[in-house]
This record gives sequence, structure tokens and C-alpha cells, in this order.
Amino acid sequence: MKRTGLFLLLIIPYLASAQSFFAIRQERRLILTAGTGTATYFGELSNPGTILNFQPNLNVGLQMYLSPIVSVRSELNWFVLHGDDKLASEASRKARGLSFRSNCFEISGIGEVSLFANGNRYYRRPTINFYGFGGIGLLYFNPVDDYNGKAYSLEPLQTEGVSYSRVTPVIPFGLGLRLKVSPNLNLAIEGGYRKTFTDYLDDVSTRYADPNSFSDPIAKYFANPNSLAYNPSATGNLNNYTTGSKRGNSNLKDSYFLLNAKIEYYLPFTAKSGRRGNGLLNRSRHKSSTYRYNKRGGVKRR
Repeated sequence: MKRTGLFLLLIIPYLASAQSFFAIRQERRLILTAGTGTATYFGELSNPGTILNFQPNLNVGLQMYLSPIVSVRSELNWFVLHGDDKLASEASRKARGLSFRSNCFEISGIGEVSLFANGNRYYRRPTINFYGFGGIGLLYFNPVDDYNGKAYSLEPLQTEGVSYSRVTPVIPFGLGLRLKVSPNLNLAIEGGYRKTFTDYLDDVSTRYADPNSFSDPIAKYFANPNSLAYNPSATGNLNNYTTGSKRGNSNLKDSYFLLNAKIEYYLPFTAKSGRRGNGLLNRSRHKSSTYRYNKRGGVKRR
């Protein structure tokens, strides 16, 4: 009997905490987001798809509302970009024979504006809402390609005779649709374009380097892998691109597009006295701790 009483004394606080965690009227000002989707590359090489390229994409983030329609969020994305001249329709690109793939990491800070305002309590938000977003971020990318069954990072090889940074600023912007599926849960679908400040997501930008400038045979191969002159073992649709010939278009920066489906969960946080709704939307005239919210979002004395 004593053991049962001791067990109840120990477990009751945990049960109370769990009940508070899932309670609808608990203040929720932070939103945890997680999702997956696709990533599409746009650059000098052809992507495997047409409009959308179904390369993997995962993301996680935190979001907070600053007003009934404005929120900010911080997000981390991992995704894969891929391009291959073999998929091109133009004969000149097929003959060029370049390709790459890249594991990418993007961290961003984004502002978001909703079309419809939230209610005075977070769970009274609209069932369907649309939003636009924009912000700034940093992207880490690392283009690689294969030779004799082994993957090589292309940036250290300086295939065009130049070095470039594998970190670049990006500007994300796009549109989304948010669906309320339960008091604490949303489903969001959004598409976001990323403007970058590099033309080397694919390791292709300017002109062919002199093959005699490469001391590393691997670098010489990746500089022009489909050339008979530079790679005597090459087969198929060979090219005759020579030193100074156009390899890419440096006038246009590379970019990418992320299409995501996300789950958004409202995390419980006790609001400070006098706050209501999302905790940042309105101030109540009743600041005493002897007041609390009722089911309709109003204030009543304890």
C-alpha cells in the first residue's frame, strides 16, 4: 500500500505535465515545423526533370507569430541537386558531357505574411490560409562527380582554373497554403525559389582551361570528360572544345526551387500575465494573475 502511494506521488506530476502539454488552452507562441519535398536545380546543366526534379529534401524549423498575420521563422534544409548533360535535348550539351550532384545545406531566416488574420486564440485560426514569404539565408554546396566508380569533389580540382567558395548567400521567396487539421496541428504546402550569388553550384561557369595547365590527371579529366583530345579513353558523342571555348554562361547565376510539405505543431509555453491569443497578438486590460482565459478566449476571474 505504501509503495502504491509512493508510486502515485511520483507519477502524478508527470501526468499533470503531459495534460498541460496537450491542453488546448495552454499558451502556444512557438511552432515546430518539419517536412519533406523535392529540390530542382537550374543552371548550365540539364536537370533530370522538366519543371520539378524529384531529388530528396528534408527540413526542420521554428516559427513565431509577431502579429495576427506576420510571423518569422528560422529553418534548416538539406537537399540534393543534380544535373547531367546526357539528359539534354541539344546536341552540343550532350557532346559536352558534364554532370554533377551535390548535397546541400541551407539555413535561413524568413518573414511570412498570411492572407487571413489569426483569431484571438491560436486554435481559432482560419481552417485554410495562404501566405507569402521572403528572407535571407546561407547555402553550403559541394558538387561531386564520378570517375572509375569513385566520387570526387570538383571544387578543389579547379576544373576551370579558378577557385570558388562553397558557401553562398541565398534569397528565398515563395508562396504557401496552410491547412488546420487539429487545434495544435497544421499541414502546409509551399514552393520557394532560391536566388543565389554563385554560378558554381554545378562547377560550370566560364570557359575551358588549357589542358596542359593541369598536373592532376583527375582534374584534367573532369575539366572536359567527353573530349578525345583531353581524354583518349573517352567514347560516345565526343567534343572538340579547346582552350578558351565556352564551357558555361557566367552572366546567369545558378538557382534552385524547393517544394515542401510540412507538419506544423504549436508548442506549449506559459504566457506572461496579460497576454492572450498567440501570446504576441493582444494585451488584456486585466493584468492580475487572478484572471484566466475561458473557452471562448475571453477573460474571467479565477
